[in-house]
Amino acid sequence: MALDSFFNLIFGWAIDIDPLFGIAVVAFIFTLIVTLIYKYTTDQIFMKNVKSEIKDIQKQMKEHKEDHKKVMELQKTAMEKNMKYMMHSFKPMLFTFIPVILIFGWLRTAYADIGPVFYSFSWIWGYIIFSIIFSIALRKILKVH
Repeated sequence: MALDSFFNLIFGWAIDIDPLFGIAVVAFIFTLIVTLIYKYTTDQIFMKNVKSEIKDIQKQMKEHKEDHKKVMELQKTAMEKNMKYMMHSFKPMLFTFIPVILIFGWLRTAYADIGPVFYSFSWIWGYIIFSIIFSIALRKILKVH
């Protein structure tokens, strides 16, 4: 892969120190980049409002759980809101799709000879666990909806 030398220059030192540390560094940096792209390519006010509306609808569904017709009507409204939310989320996904493919290709190559990174977990599980933790923290810190 042509970008291997680029990624080795940027992240290789962290993997050389400790494979688990390397995964944590890569996951943090890449999660930060994706979170910033998501924040600045979406209308955060719109996202917050739609999320709030969906929560209100879910609350109403719990209140009207005996009235199946009302629940179905509320479910339809919730699905429409979810579709709006999801459609608005596609833009950042388009910006991050290629970089995700590239970084995962490099990680697979970089960790091919290393084996399990944490107990019996491979690098992919380490990346997933770290990225979930960092994503939750970064979204709260950066107020991303």
